[in-house]
Amino acid sequence: MPDALPLRLVLASASPARRKSLQSAGIEPDVLVSGVDESLVVTERAEDLCLELARLKAQAVLGRLRPTDEERTLVLGCDSVLAFDGQILGKPDNEADATQRWERMRGRSGVLHSGHCLVDIVAGRRAEAVASTVVHFADISDHEIATYVATGEPLAVAGAFTIDGLGGPFVERIEGDPGTVIGLSLPLLRSLLSELDLRITDLWTKIAPGNQIVEPLG
Repeated sequence: MPDALPLRLVLASASPARRKSLQSAGIEPDVLVSGVDESLVVTERAEDLCLELARLKAQAVLGRLRPTDEERTLVLGCDSVLAFDGQILGKPDNEADATQRWERMRGRSGVLHSGHCLVDIVAGRRAEAVASTVVHFADISDHEIATYVATGEPLAVAGAFTIDGLGGPFVERIEGDPGTVIGLSLPLLRSLLSELDLRITDLWTKIAPGNQIVEPLG
């Protein structure tokens, strides 16, 4: 595989938080939403579920791409779930579900698992793993729960909470990589790239003031 080929990273996720995480780390991904029906995968282990969904998302996007001789394309699929009280919690079904979850979670802790599947199309290679982080929730009031759920944010995210949005004040602390909770672990991505004989610095871009120009570093 020629080292001179420019790298292209395709993020198989609609999550703005995942894209922002990559951008903040100097990586400008293309985004293709996988459209995978997450309800079709059933398993008893949260780690298995998030990794299988990450694989399916990457695979769905792979079928829509055509490799070229001009670039080396990577596809990254990610999925997150919360393991809490012996249950696997993805996105809440509705406001009532989100409210009930927070009434149970407040003052307690769970484990947020994020599956990552990275595929090198041209080389035909894949690297995958799960990052896990313990999340300790604050003992928030009924009013705080109702107000937070009414914003709609908990309905759009696994576990019904964020740490990088309105839900941040309701998480007292975490044990692990904050990126895992956001949905994309940058240290794990670095490790997966290394398995494919790549460096995360190979994906860095330089954005000029005003975001007018994006050019490769180095």
